[in-house]
Amino acid sequence: MSSTTDTVVPDSYGIHDAELDRLFGAGGPLGGAVGNYRPRHAQTQMAKAIAEAIAGQTTLIAEAGTGTGKTFAYLVPALLWGGKVIVSTGTKNLQDQLFLRDIPTVRKALNAPVSIALLKGRSNYVCHFHLERTLQNGRMTSRDDVGYLREISRFMKTTSSGDKAELSKVPETAPIWNLVTSTRDTCFGAECQYYQDCFVMKARKEAQQADVVVVNHHLFFADVALKDSGVAELLPSANTVIFDEAHQLPEVATLFFGDTISTSQVLELCRDVLAEGLSHARDGADWAKLVSPVERAARDLRLAFPEDIVRLAVHQIAPSSVFFPALDTMRDALDEMILTLQTQAERAETLEQCRTRALELAQQLASWNGKDDKADGGQFYVLWVEAFSNSLQLHRTPLSIAPIFNKQREGVPRAWIFTSATLAVKNDFQHYTSQMGLRDEPAQSWPSPFNYEQQGLLYVPDSLPQPNSFEYTDAVIDAALPAIEAAGGRTFLLCTTIRAVNRAAERLRAEFEARNLPFPLMVQGEAGRTELLDRFRAAGNGVLIGSQSFWEGVDVRGEALSLVIIDKLPFAPPDDPVLAARIAELEKKGLNGFMHHQLPETIINLKQGAGRLIRDETDSGVLMICDPRLISKGYGRRIWQSLPPFKRTRDIAAVQEFFARQHTAPSPESPAIAVE
Repeated sequence: MSSTTDTVVPDSYGIHDAELDRLFGAGGPLGGAVGNYRPRHAQTQMAKAIAEAIAGQTTLIAEAGTGTGKTFAYLVPALLWGGKVIVSTGTKNLQDQLFLRDIPTVRKALNAPVSIALLKGRSNYVCHFHLERTLQNGRMTSRDDVGYLREISRFMKTTSSGDKAELSKVPETAPIWNLVTSTRDTCFGAECQYYQDCFVMKARKEAQQADVVVVNHHLFFADVALKDSGVAELLPSANTVIFDEAHQLPEVATLFFGDTISTSQVLELCRDVLAEGLSHARDGADWAKLVSPVERAARDLRLAFPEDIVRLAVHQIAPSSVFFPALDTMRDALDEMILTLQTQAERAETLEQCRTRALELAQQLASWNGKDDKADGGQFYVLWVEAFSNSLQLHRTPLSIAPIFNKQREGVPRAWIFTSATLAVKNDFQHYTSQMGLRDEPAQSWPSPFNYEQQGLLYVPDSLPQPNSFEYTDAVIDAALPAIEAAGGRTFLLCTTIRAVNRAAERLRAEFEARNLPFPLMVQGEAGRTELLDRFRAAGNGVLIGSQSFWEGVDVRGEALSLVIIDKLPFAPPDDPVLAARIAELEKKGLNGFMHHQLPETIINLKQGAGRLIRDETDSGVLMICDPRLISKGYGRRIWQSLPPFKRTRDIAAVQEFFARQHTAPSPESPAIAVE
């Protein structure tokens, strides 16, 4: 990739540090492009380490504390010297921010002649074929959907990308999107009459031609697993791959390198087979009679577990259970349906699609053979079931993603950069590197520039019951109320379960009313995440209660957020069959499953939640962790030593004094901030 005329191009031994000092320096081009910019030593040093990895086509694991400005630290060397670059992010929101704001800012500041493209999964792009079909014969389930469909139809006449994120009038969660987008199963590919105008194909073509392509982790791994998103064609030509929010990779990769089959999928296939059979091959079979045994078998499989919610490893299911015979019955009924589909598929493209889907389901069911930890080409899988009120899921999850991910990294040498604010436990990267198969790869950490000792306080209340006690959430609310009052609202209450979210919401509503407290309450589930955050920021004195989706990727700067309360240490649920299998595997090797897996995982999650509090140099606030194990257990010290170095207290009076000082202190001038 060519560089600007006043930029020194690296020689074969690496990128000149002096050039990066100039670019990130006070008089450099970034300072002119970003208001309130001030050089940060950690940001420049991180950029140098990344530049060196790019030049040497090596791997770097880079942890950068909040406020370091890691985004620009990787974008500057990537845009100038990275060749073809893939940047993969944790969320679609961050993906949009990089594409619409951060990369254009750096490109302009450096005068770097690079082209950029945004690539999302196919469900993000409106499909011409499915939109037309829905307009012609779609049965809308609500009045909202009728209005939304009209908006989408108008949008299609003006959009050049087809990206549904551009259409803010239709909520991202609206059911209508399922009717106007394609899936891998329902796309006709080159056979489609709209192929030349297809937004998915257009996005992939632009990505092929661009110097920098922005994707997200779900898309990256979905492609590696399914060869469906267009990334597979990009990877061979990429010189540099950068994973931002890289702490999410183990979980995302585990999801995509595993298999999940649900009874809902089977029932959906049956509905489509019946509809398409009656439409295109009415004389080819008794379609109702054909799908009926498959539907019945799928429902019987769910009814094998009478409880509402169940998570069981396959070896925990009693051999005498009706589950195994029901699974065999469903396999046999599906095979019968496939035989008929094979004779009728040529009569319509939609019937051929049904046949392909049925074959894939049969193949997945064949691999789910009831033998736990099945070895497959050296890879071990955990087989487990999860029952919900209306469906049953069969999971086949890899015990470790390290061998699969290492295989993806083989071949053409390229730079691999993994960066996040939370990858290490007390500067120890071993947990992360072992999960990802990155042993012996260089890892570095750059601390946050924030003055945590002055800006924050860690408060662990006294006399709370054990977290597994029935009255625990009520005790948390009792302890939290004086802190919320002292903070004047302005609170995130982060819970580890939805049940705790609902109970906390019930209690706080009642308490705010009884005490006449004017704090608006926002609760996860009552609106989308973006809408809740917008309301919270606008209120200025709100209290937001959320679970996992609010622990990370949420940025509320300034006084609107001054208190973060965490109800419990975020240990994984004890009934998680994959966790149990991983612990058993570690213990076979003589390691302690709790200390080597559960605890590091919990610390990294907790660091994410704690990271919501201090977002820039003018922020201040209290982190309240209610879990008494932080003090009573031997491992508690390791946990709080991994958190930012706040002052610590167990006294609510210290919290009240902290907020009283905050309310009376004169407002500081807004200092310069690091570029992200």
